[in-house]
Amino acid sequence: MKLTKSHIDKAAYEKTGNKPDIRWDSDLPNFGIRVYPSGKKSFVLSYRNSGRKHLMVLGQYGVFTLSQAKDIAKDVLGKLRIDSTDPLEDRYQHIKAETVNELCTQYLERYAKTHKKSWHDDQRRINKFVIAEWGTRKAYSINRSDIAKLHNKIGKDSPYEANRVLALISKIYSQARKWGIVPDDHINPTQDVEKFKEHKRDRWVTQQEMPKLALSINSESNVFARYAIWLYLLTGARKSEILTAKWEYVDWDRMELKLQETKSGRTHYLPLSSVAINLLENIPRVDNNPYIIVGHKAGSHLVNIDKAWRRIRSAANIEDVRLHDLRRTVGSMLVQSGSSLPLIGEILNHSNQATTKIYARFSTDEPRKALESHGQNLLKLVNLPKSA
Repeated sequence: MKLTKSHIDKAAYEKTGNKPDIRWDSDLPNFGIRVYPSGKKSFVLSYRNSGRKHLMVLGQYGVFTLSQAKDIAKDVLGKLRIDSTDPLEDRYQHIKAETVNELCTQYLERYAKTHKKSWHDDQRRINKFVIAEWGTRKAYSINRSDIAKLHNKIGKDSPYEANRVLALISKIYSQARKWGIVPDDHINPTQDVEKFKEHKRDRWVTQQEMPKLALSINSESNVFARYAIWLYLLTGARKSEILTAKWEYVDWDRMELKLQETKSGRTHYLPLSSVAINLLENIPRVDNNPYIIVGHKAGSHLVNIDKAWRRIRSAANIEDVRLHDLRRTVGSMLVQSGSSLPLIGEILNHSNQATTKIYARFSTDEPRKALESHGQNLLKLVNLPKSA
């Protein structure tokens, strides 16, 4: 239909599936007015260039009149006919001016810090690998060859880490497309880069290694790192779950630790053995700090425990044991003590637990009994610290 001011004024948003609500003008082909759910209206122009279809927003109705918008549309179409100049290219070139460094900063601030509990890992990988390699380059200039070279470079020593970096870069460029930092038709540079094969780890601390590990833990200079690692070994909790735990989450009567920062995103009530309770009673409290494992900054929890763990495992001569392997160690010791696999899954809060799991703590003491037995078995092997 022929667009008129009266028609545009009366136009109200109509939902048409996933398609935008655009009223096309019969007088000027490919020119129309787009109506948004908010009530805002903008003049648009549809055109093809280099075989690709584009939709260009010419300006907001009210800022531009119908007559002015038509003049702009005619000018754009004229340039396309004369020299095939893409009117959106200048806009993209401005947006593309973002460097890899700037793109990564946006990713951390606009996405990772608000959507990922493990954003510190993203930040570490970005600084160590991505920015170190391409920091000053334009974000849109990174191609598949660049990604493959970096992936292979990291993978020579750490194939698992190389795959994590590959996944991270893929997510960064996926967000960049959503934010308009790269064009909609920009191919993600990680596409078709083959991942390294990963073999599931089966490393845990053996009973023969445990006494030496205990001595190393108790010799660690960072008292809170020391207690954190003992809690890992007594509970099987994940690293972040212990580091972010607060004193208010401890139910001394029920002998439970309420874990809110879990990988699954749901609250998990972790039973505590008498050995774990005794350990908690000996952890020093810091005024005005709510966390059990206190960090270096006032009012914060410990963030970087990896350095302390590297010192501990080096002293114990178990260099190949990762911090997460302590969680696997708990599972292996529970199996050896006769606990069933479903029970172990419940203790370790595996993501495939039934939805009725939340009620289990009210109807059974089996998880606590299992961890009580585990705590006593651990005491037979090592001496836990009595005080700071």
